[in-house]
Amino acid sequence: MEETIEVVRRSRTHGHRMRFGGGAAGIERLEAALVGVAFAPHRHDTYAVGVTLAGVQTFRYRGEPRHCLPGEWHVLHPDEVHDGAAGTDDGFGYRIVYLDPALVRDSLGGGPLPFVADPVIRAGRVDPALAACLRDIDDPLDDAEAAEVTVAVADTLRAHAGGRAAGPARLDLPALGRVRELLVADPLTRHRAEDFERVSGLDRWTLARQFRAAFGTSPTRFRTMRRLDRARALIRAGHALGEVAAAAGFADQSHLTRMFKRAYGLTPAAWAAALAAADRVTARR
Repeated sequence: MEETIEVVRRSRTHGHRMRFGGGAAGIERLEAALVGVAFAPHRHDTYAVGVTLAGVQTFRYRGEPRHCLPGEWHVLHPDEVHDGAAGTDDGFGYRIVYLDPALVRDSLGGGPLPFVADPVIRAGRVDPALAACLRDIDDPLDDAEAAEVTVAVADTLRAHAGGRAAGPARLDLPALGRVRELLVADPLTRHRAEDFERVSGLDRWTLARQFRAAFGTSPTRFRTMRRLDRARALIRAGHALGEVAAAAGFADQSHLTRMFKRAYGLTPAAWAAALAAADRVTARR
């Protein structure tokens, strides 16, 4: 984490720098530094739990401005719109873990997802096990370590939710799982409501309510995020954005750009440039 602090302190160039660490199915870990730029309003279909390492992080969340100081943590819920910027001209740096809501729910024994009303958790109020998840993000995660990360995040969410949860108390998890598997296996197909009803055995209204309670987002948005997963992988592999748009099932590059920015707060080109900037910093060390 000290390296991230130094990147922010020594940076003379405005922009985003991002570096992905080792992850696992449903888990991503990221280190980022921003100087003189900001994330546009966007939303994820995952939980995002991060710690500010340097500078002052500001973001608007649920209609209110928030501030996250070094050592403080922030919790962003699935499908909640937020932005992100530095509170001072010096920029800020952070590390964050993105976790599939299905993993959270499974690790807590089922039921609705926990909801943390205050997105900023003060320094010293987070279990050291969560901090350990972001200490060495470059190390790959095996199955046991992935479970440990999941439990650390889920237990933190539950501890700070105060027992609050939203949504139906009883979920038909096997039925919802079949819909989720269909979307993961074939995200390029625009499935009809009848397809989901046939696969799940639930009516479309029950399915819509229960899917969000179980996975933190709607089936339609879940499908969009899986297409964006494919787009990110292709961008990181060096493909041209026009090719990426077609391969990921978007109408054209403009469509990809709009959806990408809504999800990540950056255009695909800016996202790729941020990764490249972090690689250059690493190469100079």
